Amino acid sequence: AGTAQAVTERVRTPKIWLPCGGAFFDNSEEQPMEPLKIGNIILPHRAVFGPMAGFTDAPCRRLMAQHGAGFTVSEMVSSRALVYGDHKTVSLLKAEPNGAPYGVQIFGEVPEIMGEATAAIEQYEFDFVDINMGCPAPKIVSGGAGSKLMLDPDRCGRIVEQVVANTKRPVTVKMRKGWDADHITAVECAKACEQAGAALIAVHARTREQMYTPGIDPEIIARVKDAVRVPVLGNGDIHSAEDAVEMMQATGCDGVMIARGALGDPWLFERVNAAIEGLPAPKAPNLQARMNALRRQVEEMVEQKGEFVAMPQARSQTMHYMKGLKGAANLRRYCCTLTHLEDLDELIDAVFEEQRKAGIDPDDVREVPFP
Repeated sequence: AGTAQAVTERVRTPKIWLPCGGAFFDNSEEQPMEPLKIGNIILPHRAVFGPMAGFTDAPCRRLMAQHGAGFTVSEMVSSRALVYGDHKTVSLLKAEPNGAPYGVQIFGEVPEIMGEATAAIEQYEFDFVDINMGCPAPKIVSGGAGSKLMLDPDRCGRIVEQVVANTKRPVTVKMRKGWDADHITAVECAKACEQAGAALIAVHARTREQMYTPGIDPEIIARVKDAVRVPVLGNGDIHSAEDAVEMMQATGCDGVMIARGALGDPWLFERVNAAIEGLPAPKAPNLQARMNALRRQVEEMVEQKGEFVAMPQARSQTMHYMKGLKGAANLRRYCCTLTHLEDLDELIDAVFEEQRKAGIDPDDVREVPFP
């Protein structure tokens, strides 16, 4: 908190956005502001759900949208695979009505292929195209894509230019602070992307070298916000409403992108939205509500993908629902054994049993609030 406060003091006046008659007001200067938009798309909220490979499938996206995510994004898909018409890759684009704008994220390092891939997906139902310039995974950066693009702002611009030229939808970009401590290029890359036609830029405030530790650098988000006119979203280490408000105050960003922090806790969007919009904090979900959400998500995964494909993927999803529970370590090990849908019933029974073993009254165990 101290670091963020210091950034706030030297970067800009803190600002909280409050809804008023359909518009948003900057309460530090009391000037009316327009709602947050991606091109011509008006977002319902300023907290959005970021893309994550292996996690943000249709059931996960729908769950987050139901709890207030301002938009959701698909798992990243390969531009080359899209051009070649790979069926498995195309299946990742599956759109499901969820009440929030939905974007398709593509990755690649060749501008022309990115353009061809964009043209290839124009037939599908989605609201905007997102370009991945932030993935730190070795298999992605080794091919020159993802966060490796942060080493080449000019290429970033040419990729955006090609994508914009091949779609009628708005184009957004997800990027990182830079490649490493010697290549902090977010500002240069953001400028190039904006000039090429990007409608929104999300910045993860770490370099590729840092991966997901140590803590984020809010100042880079503030610098990007100062450098471009399009909306900027801050991303990284948002696990509470306080984290989100602090990021917006420290950087002046237009909204926040939440990813890992919302896994197993879709109610985080309700808490963040209330804090940003000046509304009373919502009631925390009890344990039964958490298990109900888990069950719905896994059942939808099985319905869409089949048990053989869905259950191994569900193991990592279910682990996140164990956060803060008594016996969480044992429960996570149980999650790793899930093979059939009926195994989920045994896991949920084990969740309640672990709480009982910890001395919680069995009659009250389903009313245990989210820690």
